[in-house]
Amino acid sequence: MGLITKAIRGTQDVLPNDSYKWQHVEGVIRQVCDAFGYKEIRTPVFEHTELFARGVGDTTDVVQKEMYTFEDKGGRSITLRPEGTAGVARAILEHGLHNGALPLKAYYFTSCYRYEKPQAGRLREFHQFGAELYGASEPYADAEMIMLADETLKMIGLDGIELQLNSIGCPECRAKYHAALKEYFSSHIDELCPTCRDRLERNPMRILDCKSPVCSGIAEGAPVILDYICDDCRAHFEKVQELLTSCGIKFSINPQIVRGLDYYSRTVFEFVSKDLGAQATVCGGGRYDGLTKQLSDTEIPAIGFAMGLERIMLILEKKQNILPDQKTCDIYIASMGDRGAHKAFELVSDLRQEGFYAECDMMGRSLKAQMKYADKIGARFSMVLGDNELDTNKAVLKNMTDGSKTEVELGEKLIEEIYRHKIDRELADCVNGLSDGGEAEAMAALLGGLK
Repeated sequence: MGLITKAIRGTQDVLPNDSYKWQHVEGVIRQVCDAFGYKEIRTPVFEHTELFARGVGDTTDVVQKEMYTFEDKGGRSITLRPEGTAGVARAILEHGLHNGALPLKAYYFTSCYRYEKPQAGRLREFHQFGAELYGASEPYADAEMIMLADETLKMIGLDGIELQLNSIGCPECRAKYHAALKEYFSSHIDELCPTCRDRLERNPMRILDCKSPVCSGIAEGAPVILDYICDDCRAHFEKVQELLTSCGIKFSINPQIVRGLDYYSRTVFEFVSKDLGAQATVCGGGRYDGLTKQLSDTEIPAIGFAMGLERIMLILEKKQNILPDQKTCDIYIASMGDRGAHKAFELVSDLRQEGFYAECDMMGRSLKAQMKYADKIGARFSMVLGDNELDTNKAVLKNMTDGSKTEVELGEKLIEEIYRHKIDRELADCVNGLSDGGEAEAMAALLGGLK
């Protein structure tokens, strides 16, 4: 019988040979978040549907077309999260975190679910890194959030990423802008898609975000939001630009950015890659001061962003020498006979407790098959244990790279010898890195080996 099913369309498996790349990227992100004072938050994969309808906006593509919504056995409408911010806002309000020290800084790694046409960089189950800052309304918070995203992308190793900024003003600004949009789009109403005709009265800004080529073409000639923002919003936006410039962060103004979710206000931004084709946005975010008010009686200023991890991985796969090599086995201890197998198992246990990646046979393979396996897993060293080695308490440690051999005593002497060889290897890697100009990477490799 064949496989009864395959992965659902729009999802993908991250296999063991690739998962270490994700772990590396996530590790870099955690280090950057630590430096900025952000702490991790984890929220449920599903929420009550009204959270997203109210927070994200019932005129958005996400709510109207893309959410995975179902009724549970209790008759409640439940939705798999299409994005991370609404759940974080709900958690902060529910647990009263906004009553503690402010600003509140949080980050998350999360899976999200949207029913969209699958393509490169756009899946139905996708993963995001997001960061949120609650309690600060000043432009400094906007600038820090953008700096956090910028630093994260740089530390991951991405280049060719362009930062684009816009301001979509406050509710008072947008009332005037909405009126201008209605007037403009009303003259094209017969050309708009059915969804955008509905949006014309309810939220004309959503037309600017429509994926229809016809609607997108019409939107290119629409009024520009920056011509309608009030003096306070303009001053806020100019201060954000001033702060970014003073910190050496380059950007351009893109008045077409409105973001796809209704909770945004004032500053919005995107980091766009030249390496992704149509799905060019790697990171998007902005301010959403009114989100908590939509979910409760409490209004808390907030700003945040989300990065698509699949898109980041797509870019990294195209780059050379950015992702580290997969960690390989430090030593494989082969064995002959029951005594050898038992001792190999004991030694592997001891080596693992000392921090080494050690393996031994668990399948009753022949010695030849064991050595083939050691080669396949990229073991740096190998050793064979049989009756003779156990009787003399000595064995031969073989360097699998250059074939050199060293006789060593079993037990603590073996651990010392492997550790010495490991340090020698890390030092050699460091020297090679320095000679290639990779000083930072080489020192990181050396320090990692000394831990």
